[in-house]
Amino acid sequence: METKLQELKNRLIEINDLESAAALLHWDQSTYMPPGGAEARARQLATLGRIAHEKFVDPAIGKLLDELRPYEESLPYESDEASLIRVTRREYERAVNVPPSFVARFYEHTARTYEVWARARPANDFPAVRPYLEKTLDLSRELAEFFPGYEHIADPLIDYSDYGMKASFIRELFAELRQRLVPLVQAITAQPPADDSCLRQHFPEAQQLAFGREVIARFGYDFNRGREDKTHHPFTTKFSIDDVRITTRVKEHLFGDALFSTMHEAGHAMYEQNIRKEFEGTPLGGGTSSGVHESQSRLWENIVGRSWGFWSFFYPRLQEVFPQQLGAVEMDTFYRAINKVERSLIRTDADEVTYNLHVMLRFDFESQMLEGNLAIGDLPEAWHERFRTDIGIVPPDDRDGVLQDVHWYAGRIGGSFQGYTLGNIMNAQFYAAALRDHPQIPEEIARGEFGTLFGWLKEHIWQHGSKFTTSELVERITGGPISIEPYMDYLRRKYGKLYALPVNDAHPADSGHR
Repeated sequence: METKLQELKNRLIEINDLESAAALLHWDQSTYMPPGGAEARARQLATLGRIAHEKFVDPAIGKLLDELRPYEESLPYESDEASLIRVTRREYERAVNVPPSFVARFYEHTARTYEVWARARPANDFPAVRPYLEKTLDLSRELAEFFPGYEHIADPLIDYSDYGMKASFIRELFAELRQRLVPLVQAITAQPPADDSCLRQHFPEAQQLAFGREVIARFGYDFNRGREDKTHHPFTTKFSIDDVRITTRVKEHLFGDALFSTMHEAGHAMYEQNIRKEFEGTPLGGGTSSGVHESQSRLWENIVGRSWGFWSFFYPRLQEVFPQQLGAVEMDTFYRAINKVERSLIRTDADEVTYNLHVMLRFDFESQMLEGNLAIGDLPEAWHERFRTDIGIVPPDDRDGVLQDVHWYAGRIGGSFQGYTLGNIMNAQFYAAALRDHPQIPEEIARGEFGTLFGWLKEHIWQHGSKFTTSELVERITGGPISIEPYMDYLRRKYGKLYALPVNDAHPADSGHR
């Protein structure tokens, strides 16, 4: 059986090599590719996607999986070998439902759509991208229909990002979270807003990038196995465990956008850099789900990166980098500025308290579009109206409205956004578990030491790759299912202090925050 398992691994690694080549082309398209290369790049991505898919759905792989089933059943569930066979079978059974010709059409279409979006957004030109988005919706529905018997048409699409999650579960979880968040948002935004003028000065790009790289190197991001570049919409990409790259964007007249994007993407990248090498090139060699991945990026960006302890160490260094801009600004003023809560237009710029309202809006729109209850042509108007009712403001244009996120213009509609809020919920659960094991972590963060937290995350989450489902991982780490309680306790404690709101007793997930 070991020979058959090795044959399976060899085939999977060959397929992964093709997928990594495609990822490199995607990275180049989003960073350095000249606009004229778009047409050929769409064709190249379609070719690689089709070939990789054809190789994966080869009946020979199905035969190997059938032959390996008795071996899998003889092993402990958590063993590497059983996990590889189990997870590969799960992905294979999904992949065989989708024709390679569809995969090629989808890759080619999304590559073209991305280029149109990259021009349309700064031009505030939704009509230019509308027909492409309409085709994306058609293709997304077509993809879902390859999996008959679903409870909701979004379920098969959610499964690609967050395996095992259903639209009904997410809708129920989001409704509970929304019920708890809205009163907190209202209580905070009823008060005078924090003064963030200290962030709205001129901060040269080179110094911002250098400072961000200094921070994430201290976190544990390995620049010998990664690099950072600029792009329209920050992302992380992986070509191997030893080549995991991040991107960011810089606004020279708004400090924080580049830094927090860098910390966010470093959270994703440290996850991928620290998966066990034995899983390289196999279905185990990536993160568990989009939700677990976002739990890592948003833990480093927010729970660590926006904490008082973090800045008690790094703020003097930031003042050295920007003495003219911040030398006379008290840390309390700066801390309040980077944690300012306000009703805002842009999801990626949103504060911790209002952020999930942006995600819920997008999740609902995806469901409505897939159901046929919201036409693409009506999307801008629906976006503006939903922002008015949910966020309390109206976007002045489509650039900061329906065009702001790259997801629908570089991928499918369905399963694109729920992972962000699932990640927010889980990051508080994971951090609370880390503090139970190591109560000294906040004090270490205040000394600029991240090794204990890094090591705990590697041991409990990162090294396992996709060995466990999201539910299994949460149960293993926390002893229970996904729960919004640690996250709500964290928000109430932190922002209760910042805005002098009545709060309950301290919850461990917020220890160390001012």
